[in-house]
Amino acid sequence: MNVCVIGADYVGLTTSAVLADFGHKVFCVDYDNEKIKRLLDGKSSIYEPGLESLILKNTERGTLKFTTNFKEAVKKSTIVFITVTTERGMDKSTNLTFYLDVAKDLIPLIDSYKVILTKCTVPIGTNEQMINMFEEGGLGREYFDVVSNPEFVREGTAIADMLHPDKIVLGVDNPKPITILQKLYQKIDAPMIITNLNGAEMIKYASNAFLAVKLAFINELAQISDSYKVDINDVALGLGTDPRIGPHLLQAGLGYGGSCLPLDLASLGNQSLERGTPPYLLQAAQKINDRLVDVYLDKLKELQQIKSTKITVWGAAFNPNSDDNSHSPAMKLIERLVEEGAEVHVYDPVVTHIKSATLHDDLYKSVEHASALIIATDLPHFLQADWNQVTNRMAGDLLLDCRNCLSPRVIKHHGLTYIGVARS
Repeated sequence: MNVCVIGADYVGLTTSAVLADFGHKVFCVDYDNEKIKRLLDGKSSIYEPGLESLILKNTERGTLKFTTNFKEAVKKSTIVFITVTTERGMDKSTNLTFYLDVAKDLIPLIDSYKVILTKCTVPIGTNEQMINMFEEGGLGREYFDVVSNPEFVREGTAIADMLHPDKIVLGVDNPKPITILQKLYQKIDAPMIITNLNGAEMIKYASNAFLAVKLAFINELAQISDSYKVDINDVALGLGTDPRIGPHLLQAGLGYGGSCLPLDLASLGNQSLERGTPPYLLQAAQKINDRLVDVYLDKLKELQQIKSTKITVWGAAFNPNSDDNSHSPAMKLIERLVEEGAEVHVYDPVVTHIKSATLHDDLYKSVEHASALIIATDLPHFLQADWNQVTNRMAGDLLLDCRNCLSPRVIKHHGLTYIGVARS
């Protein structure tokens, strides 16, 4: 099948590479000439494990083409994905400027039947709005169908998440495009959930909101457990064995971040208020998440002066195997340390630029003469660090584990003072 993917950012690149690997002919379109030029040279514009090799493989075999020729890509394709970025507006609503501009640009190019799929998270009712735009632009319904097909991929595991999803959600207003999309996704073994347009939009928001609430719950429980000297990992284990709850996302720590959960939680809350329904639970989850940096800083201040002290932070991205530090709790922590007068040094293997701190490219050099070490992202190789070398290079002995990912026993065995929340 011929597929056009509009937007060569995170969702668009992942979608393009995987569909091309399935054997579809994919045109990935972006208005940014420099971005397309880099992609044509085999260089991904984003960091995602396995993505660059998948792009190279499918461009070489001819199933994936990068182009700025919007018209040609749309004309040659039956399926058109819109994957452009949405952003949070000043009023916490979702800014759909780029998204709606693409929809307007599509209208004069459609002269044969197209299935238009929206992949990114958009406010409930947006796909219905797009249908109205197309009809007001003179397109008859025989020329198009709009389908809400939200993505559920995580940064750092996006390829695997798209190849092996737990579901495929299709929001439609008539059954015509379903057969076409079953063919598009026939190599994916996952249940297909068919709902209406608003239903698919709500499923995406509900998924991210529930994840945020679950993370907020375990972090608030960690603070309560800490006051009673209870190890939160034991509590999480007990909770996770209950099949009604499950073990996932029960790791207490610095909280959630990134470009999805904070944006989606704020957007859904804003939409809820517009309909006169106060989003009490969503607001509570955000408040809990927002104060977690203070919880860990207060723990550090009990044992260590911060002003004029060298403090090393391992991890700046919000998630392992990602270079995305947008809305990152780790970055919020780094910025707070700088504000309070610390000399902050950072090691992160994929984040390449931090304005407010000294960034290192060597794990162990970053801790030289540091009074304290903070684990802010739970990268796998942090867990396997040579703690003898860390101890010997540091001036102090404090280790603040903001991701509850290390063994207190192991850290203490190597002569370091372990600080966590509800860990023993």
